[in-house]
Amino acid sequence: MNILPDTVTTTNRTPDFDQDNVPKGILGRHTTAKGVWGQINVTEGQLTYRILEPTVEEHVLDSDHRGVVAPQMAHQVEVTGPVKFHIEFLTEM
Repeated sequence: MNILPDTVTTTNRTPDFDQDNVPKGILGRHTTAKGVWGQINVTEGQLTYRILEPTVEEHVLDSDHRGVVAPQMAHQVEVTGPVKFHIEFLTEM
């Protein structure tokens, strides 16, 4: 799993999502923009996070384990049950 650099700060945040309102685009393969990191924060339940490049990594996220998305890295999430989460977007300070 990637680690957020100390030099990034939150610039935006999604609303809270759950198993019923998660946008379909998040469930499929997608990336962040150049220079934009993502942090997936699960507040209830669990979420499966897959890093798709350069090799596939799969991580189960919960309130104790956050997902970190490096800029322009292909990834996706999978809802496997009841969940609440949001995503923070971070850029270099």
